[in-house]
Parts: sequence; structure tokens; C-alpha cells
Amino acid sequence: MKETLTLLSPKDNQNYSEVYLSVIVPIFNEVESLPVLIAKIADVLQESKRSYEIIAVDDGSQDGSAELLQKLARSRHDLVAIIFRRNYGQTPAMAAGFQYAKGKIMITLDGDLQNDPADIPKLVAKVEEGYDLVSGWRKNRQDNRLTRLLPSKIANWMIGGVTGVKLHDYGCSLKAYRREVISDMNLYGELHRFLPALAYIEGAKITEIPVRHHARRFGQSKYGLGRTFRVVMDLLTIFFLKKFLTRPMHIFGLGGLILLITGLLLGTYLTFLKLIIGLSIGHRPLLILAVLLILTGIQLLISGLLAELIMRTYHESQKRPIYRVRQVVKPSDIK
Repeated sequence: MKETLTLLSPKDNQNYSEVYLSVIVPIFNEVESLPVLIAKIADVLQESKRSYEIIAVDDGSQDGSAELLQKLARSRHDLVAIIFRRNYGQTPAMAAGFQYAKGKIMITLDGDLQNDPADIPKLVAKVEEGYDLVSGWRKNRQDNRLTRLLPSKIANWMIGGVTGVKLHDYGCSLKAYRREVISDMNLYGELHRFLPALAYIEGAKITEIPVRHHARRFGQSKYGLGRTFRVVMDLLTIFFLKKFLTRPMHIFGLGGLILLITGLLLGTYLTFLKLIIGLSIGHRPLLILAVLLILTGIQLLISGLLAELIMRTYHESQKRPIYRVRQVVKPSDIK
């Protein structure tokens, strides 16, 4: 019988006081990189003299990564292995790592050895300066210019323009987070790359520092031009969340009102032609347009009302506040 690894559920894993750093590594078909990566991370963290844990999440690997990860987890005291039943994607892998992590500061990095674990102390030091999220910037990136660098530059420009968070490198997985920033974020789709934007929506203090980037040593890249469509769709989601998360009626209602008023004006004009001037309007394309605009406007207004009810139900049922408090200063705190 094949041996499996038994893990505690997140609810059973609630002692956060003993761990300062949690390093989260999504793994997908990285069997050759794994031993070197785990050893490098451990060496860096041991030198920092801080309590730590390494959480490796196998995302349905087919090359033996899961089996090797289980073996490593049984032989090390600092490694937690999370094995998925199948491949779900990098965002669910990171979400699982966040859910199981116990550290006050969380670090994420890729499992292909292109991110350098030696940069972790720099990110941690920046968080300790008072930042909530520190993003790595692969200033001298070692990737193919056409298939990786060009799409990345375009994506960074688009994301920065839409979200208002200006970073050079949204796609860099090497990031550091305070626990409280991540604790109530729900990730889905490809939203892991938009974590700085999501944190910004929550009022996080964000910065970016240059980090090293190495050429891939083993295997092949899992990224390509095919991810562009998903990124664009998730970018639209982020734009909506940033602008209209707590007021969806503002976007649906405005559009619906404009269409409804336009349709009514056209209808009034056509009514004038029919009743006052006596012209036939039954075969005019303008009549069809007026009816279409009125019906579409009404539908958008109703959609806005439904979205408002859904959003209010969501916030009330989840007891999720619509604001974030960074600090409370009381009279007793002032000396």
C-alpha cells in the first residue's frame, strides 16, 4: 500500500506564536530543483536566527515531486508538505500555503530556483521597517525576451494603470507579507499575481526592492503566452473590486440610467413624429434602437440593485468590515 502524508487541517494548526517566518513554495513538476531549493531556503533562514517553517505545496505534479516532497518532509523538522489531489494552479497552491502558514511574516517564491532564497532577509527587513507587503523586482531578468519579458512588461504596464499600484514586476513570486494583510483575502483564478493590488484595496503599505533572478537550471517553464487571456480577465475583476466593490450600483446604475434616458428621448422623438407630424415609424430602425436601449437600461438598473443586495448580504454574512484600521491611538498611549 502506498504511504501517504497526514497533515493537520488549518483549524488544528492555530499556534502562531512560535513561528516568525513562513516560506511558501508552490511546486509543480520540480523534482530536480526540490532538494537544492529546500536546502538553500533552510540555510538562509537558519542564519537569520529567527523561528521559521517551509511550506511546500505540490500542485498535482506528475514527475515524482510529490513523493520526494513527502520524503523530505518526514526527514526534516522545518518542512510542511501539502499534496494536492490534482493540478489546480498556482493561485490555489499559494492560497493553501497561506492557510496553513503560522508565521507573522510570510514569504512566497517559485520552486524552480530562479528566485534566490538569499534575498529573503532583505524582504523581511523591509517589512520590519513598517511595510505590509514587499514585492521583488527582477531587475536583471534571465528569461526569453519574446515569450516572457515582452508580455511581462505589457502586463505590468496594464496592471499598474488599472490598479494604480505602480510596480516594475507584478509577476515576481518573491514577495513578503504581514500575516494580517493576507489573513482575510480569498484568492481564485489567477489572482496571485494581483496580490499587491488586492492588498492596496485593503489599505496596505507597499514597496518594491530589486532581487536577483537566475536562469532556469532544470525542466521547462510553466508560463507562456496562453496565460495572457486569463490575466486580462482577472485584471477586469481587480478593476471592478477596486472601484465598485462596495457600491456596484454606481457602475450598473450609471450605465443603465444613460441607456434608459437615451431610449426615452428617442421614444419621445418618435412619438412626436407619429402623433404630431403624422409620419409612419413602424419600419424605422430608430424605433428598434429606442426599445432596445430602454429594455437594456432597465435590465442594468435591476442588475445593479441585485448586486447591491448580494454585496450587502456578503459583508453581513461574512462579518467582513468595509474598512481597515492600521492603528488606534488612545489618550493613555500619549505620554
